[in-house]
Amino acid sequence: MHELPFDTVLIANRGEIAVRIIKTVRKLGLRSAIVHHDIDARTLAVSMADAAIAIDGPTPIAAYLDIPQIIAAARQASAGALHPGYGFLSENAKFARAVTGAGITFIGPSPENIELMGDKIRARNFVQQHGFPVVPCAIEEDDPTTFVRRARAMGSPLLVKPSVSGGGKGMQIVRDLGALEDAIAQARSEAQRYFGDGRLYVERHIENPRHIEVQVLGDAFGNVAHLFERECSIQRRFQKVIEEAPASGLSSELRQRICDTAVGIARAANYHSAGTVEFLLAGGEFHFLEMNTRLQVEHPVTEMITGVDLVAEQIHIAAGRPLRLAQSDIVPSGHAIEARLCAEAPERGYAPTTGKVLVLDYPGGEGIRIDSGLSRGQNITTAFDPLLAKIIVHSPSRIETAQKAHRAMRDLVLLGCATNASFLARLLADDGFLHGHIHTGYLEEHPHIAAGDPRADLSTFLAAGALLTGPVRESADAVSELHAALGSWRN
Repeated sequence: MHELPFDTVLIANRGEIAVRIIKTVRKLGLRSAIVHHDIDARTLAVSMADAAIAIDGPTPIAAYLDIPQIIAAARQASAGALHPGYGFLSENAKFARAVTGAGITFIGPSPENIELMGDKIRARNFVQQHGFPVVPCAIEEDDPTTFVRRARAMGSPLLVKPSVSGGGKGMQIVRDLGALEDAIAQARSEAQRYFGDGRLYVERHIENPRHIEVQVLGDAFGNVAHLFERECSIQRRFQKVIEEAPASGLSSELRQRICDTAVGIARAANYHSAGTVEFLLAGGEFHFLEMNTRLQVEHPVTEMITGVDLVAEQIHIAAGRPLRLAQSDIVPSGHAIEARLCAEAPERGYAPTTGKVLVLDYPGGEGIRIDSGLSRGQNITTAFDPLLAKIIVHSPSRIETAQKAHRAMRDLVLLGCATNASFLARLLADDGFLHGHIHTGYLEEHPHIAAGDPRADLSTFLAAGALLTGPVRESADAVSELHAALGSWRN
């Protein structure tokens, strides 16, 4: 029997993160409810939830951004709490305020926290005012009429970024200042489409840094703790591909400084709930990048090395409870790597792919966790982000973890839609990756990892075609009378 002030949690999200949240909600003895667009009606998350409420909109994404519909669904499900997952409305202060205004507990930071740290521009100014290092930038809303001129004055390369962002959406690198205005227009359009906020800023682009981020938890009683760092340096177009914890090759002194800085920023912000403070690391120096006021896609690697269920901690904090963990209670163990399985073709510039899941078989075994929202027969479309599942692996050392993750990717079977599984397997076996020589430009420097071997792809397609051909499968599975008579005998 749980001791929380609510019995039902509405998940305002979809896919693998909805499934992952439902699992913890069940573990805590709570009921789960979920909203879903018709395109998701037969997905795993909808089938797992205790209640499912349909929502609609001009597009599937628009449905998941419709605040009044989601609030109405929470009331219909008699939900006392709402978890936003990541993406969609998870970092929308207006949404958080509407939820709490409806008498429903928002499982996430306060609207004030989101307004301060979820807004990248305000967060940068706040962090800088408190004496923490940030990258030089030009902010549009400081003076829109001089925005482009101030950005140009910093010189190239530049990085155009939305004030509200996630998953690299809306970000544009500018190496030729003549292309700056086009990049600004494109970034604004994408930011408006995905986040409903077209405000921008431009910062000096640091070439090939490492991306290091720190998981923090804070409560309403002033307690803040970190759960150590993650490394997310393997990226393509600002989208993380491989995440791991801990970061490789950091000295204990540098690790402590980065984690202490993250805790200092969260404490200064009076931050409640789970959050992630991100830094760029180059030349032994680190700069604040942004703070994500939500659960991160890559949170499982932290859970694997610490044993802490971050969703459960979010729920307890949202219920008004103090942190259940002191800093000294959080002791990392081993190494964890997460690989993002996506419906995309790396050899064709990461173009999105579509199809119907005909065969699905995930790897298993000790130290392997699968976070997935996929099920057999499900249609994969381009209506949403291409992320299909996360394969998370834990072992005592980094090299053992990478080798186990490589085997897991080779063992994974998904037929019916092209994915990046072969690309991930190549990356996990890459010599530079195994030695930890990584940075955010690693994949651009090593294009052969994405390109792959066309001969191997042809063999894969032929094998898949054979498996899907009934007579061929039946012939392969047949056992001759002679061999059948041998039973289970082995020499």
